[in-house]
Amino acid sequence: MKAVWNDTVIAESDETHVVEGNHYFPRESVDLRFLKQTSMKTLCPWKGIASYYTIEVDGEEKRDAAWTYRHPFPWIRKIRGHVAFWNGVDVCP
Repeated sequence: MKAVWNDTVIAESDETHVVEGNHYFPRESVDLRFLKQTSMKTLCPWKGIASYYTIEVDGEEKRDAAWTYRHPFPWIRKIRGHVAFWNGVDVCP
């Protein structure tokens, strides 16, 4: 799977976890040069608190288009250390 935005591959992995239709990429498969942490946080009642990133490529930004669960609840710990994408980021094989 790949996560692509602005014609740039942000993440690529054969080992994503799919949860609620979203591919969670292992952190080591994500090019962190393109991610900037934001102050955005949301609470999922069964996964925990999500922290968000803005993606920046060639001076263009896609705000809060990636997220991670740094400390997910125990029953979904398989997504710890993983990053998911949305909001216009193309996630495809």
